Amino acid sequence: MKKLALAALLALGLTGCSSEEPQVLNLYNWSEYMPQEVLDRFQEETGIQVVYTTYDSNEAMYAKLKLLDDSAAYDLAVPSTYYVSKMRQEGLLKKIDRSKIKGFDNLDPELTNLDIDPDNQYSIPYLWGTTGLAVDTADVKEPVDSWADLWDERFKGRVMLTNDMREVFHVGLRVLGYSGNSTNPDEIKAAYEKLKELMPSVRTFNSDAPRVPYLEGETDVGMIWNGEAVMAQETMPSLKYVYPKEGIIAWLDSFVIPKNARNPEAAYKFINFVLRPEISALISEDIGYATPNLKARDLLDKDVANNRASYPTPEDMKNAEFQVDIGDEALQVYAKYWEMLKSGQ
Repeated sequence: MKKLALAALLALGLTGCSSEEPQVLNLYNWSEYMPQEVLDRFQEETGIQVVYTTYDSNEAMYAKLKLLDDSAAYDLAVPSTYYVSKMRQEGLLKKIDRSKIKGFDNLDPELTNLDIDPDNQYSIPYLWGTTGLAVDTADVKEPVDSWADLWDERFKGRVMLTNDMREVFHVGLRVLGYSGNSTNPDEIKAAYEKLKELMPSVRTFNSDAPRVPYLEGETDVGMIWNGEAVMAQETMPSLKYVYPKEGIIAWLDSFVIPKNARNPEAAYKFINFVLRPEISALISEDIGYATPNLKARDLLDKDVANNRASYPTPEDMKNAEFQVDIGDEALQVYAKYWEMLKSGQ
């Protein structure tokens, strides 16, 4: 009898050990860049728990992914435009198995097969957008239509910049008539000198939630991501999103699977979930950024589809410039001047 009882207990123990652990998807994404409703619906449908961790710059995301070992790896990340190219070239990403992707054909062909990732071998577009000017028209009565206007004395102490090295230098470079993707050390230095003149007017750098300094009355004018402007306008109709005449900063954020992802199958399931037109439309309507999913655009509320902040006109995109991979050598030059700029040197 004792042997039978012991056998029964061992059987129970073995059954308990063989039960499957709940699946987890570790998603590494920008702050406020995925509606909670999407995460909840995905978990409810698949049973996969999403652990959502955020960053506020491509540099921070890249540095962390390079340092993490297999035991703490993320399954899915969302780098911007040129960082896809950089990470792909450095062997930090898994190649996408397109046989596991459903809905890729719904994506805008103008936003696929780009130079950053030919044939989308390592990335799937998530959202795209622009970085432009935010103007609180309740306090700023005279027109603001260019990056150069930020240097106006009337905005001293009231300017907001994103906490993004390449974006801030893009502004300095374009004001001087250079490409925002310049790799010329002399041009980068000239942009630093120009931005240094702006620093007395800069109240804050913010890439966690760039709309907040405007909502709290801390700043009147400066940089903002278009989706943040759309979200801000819900409670602050006086905030205007402006396409500067020197040219807007354009970017594309994409899903990538890090090379040491612990649950790539969950990553594929999440990508497919987001590629559904109704989910992509929900995301665009909720956080104000443009979806690359053409079928999703057909489902958008007219107020969203016709909002120029989210969906610019061809005229708005005149002189627009997508950021590209400038190489490590040039990046080090930018980084040197960025540290000098933020430390007041």
